[in-house]
Amino acid sequence: MSEISVQAKKRTLSTKGVVNKLRREGNVPGIYYTKNVEPIPIYISEGALKPLVFTSETHIVNLKIDENEELKSILKNVQFDPVTDRVIHFDLLGISADQEIEIEVPVMIEGQAKGVKEGGVVQHSLHKIQISCLPADIPEHVVINVSDLGVGDSVHVKDLKIEKARILHHDDVIIVSVVIPRAVVEPTAAAAEITEEPAEPEVISKGKQTEEEE
Repeated sequence: MSEISVQAKKRTLSTKGVVNKLRREGNVPGIYYTKNVEPIPIYISEGALKPLVFTSETHIVNLKIDENEELKSILKNVQFDPVTDRVIHFDLLGISADQEIEIEVPVMIEGQAKGVKEGGVVQHSLHKIQISCLPADIPEHVVINVSDLGVGDSVHVKDLKIEKARILHHDDVIIVSVVIPRAVVEPTAAAAEITEEPAEPEVISKGKQTEEEE
């Protein structure tokens, strides 16, 4: 898989005001952590962080903190501002070549499902898949070809095989499916309701006639 080198600077754990100042200056505060080592608070320029966050691929990050040696890591968590969608915090997890890690890998769809010509739409339910593997075996992404999917067909986790990796989702989780649009289904239900409504006055009418006859 591809690797990206990123320059970071160490920071002290500080007050909210200091952290906000970092952000105003175009930096993003974060944490580097790994087993048996104290977490290191760091910050990275917003521009340097974007290729790690806004991508359809998974990368190994060669993290250089100040003038120290590079540390192999992966982007483990990202927090966004709920209003602006800017990245406001991140976590980088240090990795070792001989230890398995759990990581999310993007799922990409290719091909045109035959069910689309039958009036269906492709519903991509799982955009990232959680796997466990050695760092060297992390795929950049997983590709699923949907060309053979008709209306009502689905691809489940159990249908997926990733070389040298364990998928951590339940087998029955749906990744992608072809379904009938709601707009097509709803009028049918509405039509059924309209058909049933005239039946009520008829029943009431018959009831009145019976009372009069009595």
